[in-house]
Amino acid sequence: MTAVSERPAVATRRISAVVRAYVALTKPRIIELLLVTTLPAMMLAARGWPSWGLLAPTLVGGTLAAGAANVFNCWYDRDIDRLMHRTERRPLPMGEISPRGAVVFGLALTVVSTVLLATTTTLLAAGLALGAIVYYAVIYTMVLKRHTRHSTLFGGMPGAAPVLISWAAVTGLLVWPSVVLFGVVFCWQLPHFWALAMRFRADYARADVPMLPVVATPLSVGRQTVVWTWLTVAVSLLLWPVADGYGIGWVYTAGAAGLGLWFAIEAHRLLSRIRRDAEARPMQLFHISISYMALLSVAIIIDVLV
Repeated sequence: MTAVSERPAVATRRISAVVRAYVALTKPRIIELLLVTTLPAMMLAARGWPSWGLLAPTLVGGTLAAGAANVFNCWYDRDIDRLMHRTERRPLPMGEISPRGAVVFGLALTVVSTVLLATTTTLLAAGLALGAIVYYAVIYTMVLKRHTRHSTLFGGMPGAAPVLISWAAVTGLLVWPSVVLFGVVFCWQLPHFWALAMRFRADYARADVPMLPVVATPLSVGRQTVVWTWLTVAVSLLLWPVADGYGIGWVYTAGAAGLGLWFAIEAHRLLSRIRRDAEARPMQLFHISISYMALLSVAIIIDVLV
């Protein structure tokens, strides 16, 4: 009797484990970071708080689209994920999900996200989301990632796409403020990801993935990190003159300047440690970069609302 009574519980645990595995394929932590820029972009486009009837499907559609791109990435990279300590416990290397199941799941997310955005927001937003999925899954993952040190640069396009998607969801078109905000996120991704790649350089080298920290000297990576950090700050300060009519003023600009200085100082500290041949500690910059983007988004929201 005990064995029979335990069967439903065992089945429930198995279903729960499968659900968790499929969710893990979407890389939820990365999606959370992408969505940080969605709300401020929508508020800026709407010059205030957008309606929940627009906000909710945009957030859900954007989440599903980003999840689809990540699923295809996990499917294609399952061979090298087995070689990297950081990724060896993902669902596909662990055998928790079949490659076919992952592809079907990715296609389902692609269709649902595209249809949802097309029917509840605008065709432009849906087209941009679909384009971002294809770009990340095919151009970045399959073509660039394993063949060029510049993959992070070109891979920044879909990473910054949520800004354009959310703006298009509100207005049905793209204007200069959306392009500048896209530029901020695009530039920011390079120092953000290079810091992570420096930390896991051995993993990428083991998998023969030519990320910049693998194929360039630490000094070169540090210098380029500083350059792109300052570019991020410079582009962020352009938002005031181009988005003045959308509610951006001194509150955001003061915040962007202060946050940018904090971000740049840490990038220079990383470069200084590399020059002194000290422990680089790149994850310090990585974590600060996340806080920088989150707080910059908050600054946009505050300035639009006040």
